[in-house]
Amino acid sequence: MKRCQPPAIDIDDQPGHNIRRLHQISVGIFLRELGALELTPVQYAALQTVANHPAIDQRTLARTIALDASTTGGVVDRMESRGWLERRTSPEDRRSRQLVLTDAGNALLAKAVPAMLQVQEHILAPLTERQRGEFLKLLRLLVDTNNEHSRAPSESMK
Repeated sequence: MKRCQPPAIDIDDQPGHNIRRLHQISVGIFLRELGALELTPVQYAALQTVANHPAIDQRTLARTIALDASTTGGVVDRMESRGWLERRTSPEDRRSRQLVLTDAGNALLAKAVPAMLQVQEHILAPLTERQRGEFLKLLRLLVDTNNEHSRAPSESMK
């Protein structure tokens, strides 16, 4: 009986592999630059979203930053225990909790933003200005077009 030999495929030519590697690199640079703040990329996304949309509810936050509800609950729990945000009862719906940044959360975000912008600059440093624009445009196209395939699709608040 003949054995079926799988084709030789160079993983370095596969977009999924390179996207995973770029994510690893991005997280590594983020943690190097913001590690002293003890803030993760997901926590940063949540804090920035709450700052941009004060009194956002947890479910909307989850959809906005493309996380499942249980993961978002854990992220919010940790940030609340660290004093970065708090849950408040919605005046419109007593069952709903709104998220607001505390003074400590605002101070943390104020420290984090310049470092986070440096992270983005470092990631894009090998590209020219024109390439950066094209890369970001194509990246958004891929993310937006394939959003429905995510386990936690994002819903833009724009």
